[in-house]
Amino acid sequence: MIETGLTNSFYTSYYSIDMLPKNKKSAQPGSGRSHLLSLLEKEIGYRFKERRFLFEALIHRSYATISRRRGIPDNQRLEFFGDSVLGFIVSDRLLELYPESGEGELSRRRASLVDTTTLAAFAERIGLGAYLLLSRGEEKTGGRTKKTVLAAAFEALLGAMYLDGGSAPVETFLRRVYGSLLDGEDRGGDVRDYKTKLQELAHSLRCSPPVYFINDVTGPDHNFCFTVTVMVGSECFARGTGKTRKDAEQQAAKAGIILLEEDDRYT
Repeated sequence: MIETGLTNSFYTSYYSIDMLPKNKKSAQPGSGRSHLLSLLEKEIGYRFKERRFLFEALIHRSYATISRRRGIPDNQRLEFFGDSVLGFIVSDRLLELYPESGEGELSRRRASLVDTTTLAAFAERIGLGAYLLLSRGEEKTGGRTKKTVLAAAFEALLGAMYLDGGSAPVETFLRRVYGSLLDGEDRGGDVRDYKTKLQELAHSLRCSPPVYFINDVTGPDHNFCFTVTVMVGSECFARGTGKTRKDAEQQAAKAGIILLEEDDRYT
């Protein structure tokens, strides 16, 4: 059993209404700390038996670092666990939906379903960013809307739900947020083309077109691993790996999209 670093009563000392943006505070003037977490539980459709799991999932590392109270855990452990839970549930569903597909196609489909952009969109849908505990510095740089922060918090939330209630509530929640993507109604579609999306994004931001080059090829002849870097303008912007050059370029483009969208020089 994985244990978190919080006691059941810890969150009541640190989770206050002043930590939420104005739009959330105005929803329930004078609300207590417990009610704030109830709002999120209502959004996800699950009530925690041990709210310390939920609270820990909301602590960004920037807040844990600057907090005066020693030993406050951040949500990275739950993010790590939630990533595995998400991968397992999505993989199980894909095996059921595509019994004739090979490992390569299944891996590509799973990657498109659990990437940062997708998870951040789910987090935005439930308003997760509003509940995060961030440092003032992270807050000022737009931490509540950063895709990387939101995606990590979403995975941490899944990990917290699993530790509190097992796989059933997580599966129910994921079926709701994924909708038709996990119902087999998108069987004809292919994974998203990140290279095209990155090129379009670079053009819209008046940047030079992306250029890809191979950094390294490792592994035996039957199991190559390509490492590719994408350059946008004069910068080596992002890196990706894959079993083929094409897959590695797609992964590099996916990472590049996230970095480009969050770069303050282009927003």
